[in-house]
Amino acid sequence: MITALPDPAALAAAVSGRDRLALAQALNLLDDRRPAARQCAAAFLDALPAEKLDGAGHLIGITGPPGAGKSSLTAALIQVWRRRGLKVAILAVDPSSPITGGALLGDRLRMHASGADREVFIRSLACRGEFGGLSAEVWPMSLTMLAAFDIVLVETVGVGQKEIDVSKMTDTTCFVAQPASGDSIQFLKAGIMEIPHVIVVNKEDIGLAARKTLSELRITLRRQMDPEGWQVPALSASAALGSGIEALADALQAHRDWLTAHGQFSARRQRCQAEWLVKHLREEFGRYGMNLLGGDEALFAALAEVPRRSPIVEYETLRARVLQGFQQQVRKL
Repeated sequence: MITALPDPAALAAAVSGRDRLALAQALNLLDDRRPAARQCAAAFLDALPAEKLDGAGHLIGITGPPGAGKSSLTAALIQVWRRRGLKVAILAVDPSSPITGGALLGDRLRMHASGADREVFIRSLACRGEFGGLSAEVWPMSLTMLAAFDIVLVETVGVGQKEIDVSKMTDTTCFVAQPASGDSIQFLKAGIMEIPHVIVVNKEDIGLAARKTLSELRITLRRQMDPEGWQVPALSASAALGSGIEALADALQAHRDWLTAHGQFSARRQRCQAEWLVKHLREEFGRYGMNLLGGDEALFAALAEVPRRSPIVEYETLRARVLQGFQQQVRKL
């Protein structure tokens, strides 16, 4: 049985009013690959209030090596944000089941303490084997959640030295370091990732190892700033004890305030969309297809300067240009 598609404008209005059933329906729509559903999803995203998508809310990415305690830290942050009266949505990107393709951790039971709070919304999403720690649907889903919540937090599947997309598709990125983990230090020294905006050493309750890791990180960060000029703080916390969580929430907010004060907030949101578009066009068409659009760098520069449109509309427009270019090349053969 084919499910009837919703009215895009009505769905957008309901999501903006924080209707939880409408939000779940919208996220399912964005995950639907049928052509008719794609058209409906594009119209839905276009109908969301632009002022919320371009300049409101706070889109935060949290990443770090597996076992660093990202989920427990997220659960602790939710409690702090709720005490401050903020409405919170979580998009948790989990490993994919090799059998069903679904998220292995399902409803993210480790955050169950917030499950009864109607102002907290948690959605699990399978990464589906994509490199970068994220799934293709994360950006449009993030925009949808921003239309309804004050804080939208994206938790990655677990970061390695190449899984860095979250730093390019969120307002603020938090890296969770594992005490006594050489991987965390090497990850930062390698310069592979555009430096996170906030770094936190979780599990400070274990003592000396956590203090040593924090000291090493602070020495490393003292020699570098992020490309925008923000000085990255290194903090310590314990999700288990609830210590340092208020300071972490303050540091995340401080970065958002800094972006706003320097006139970079809306521009960063626009660059996030440009990054998403370039990444997925490159994955679909490769270098040859990107050359038909002028190359990665030229395309990104153009997308980062034009007014933001529905990401699906923009993607399909660029995709059509590539396909047209392919057809022209075939005719010349």
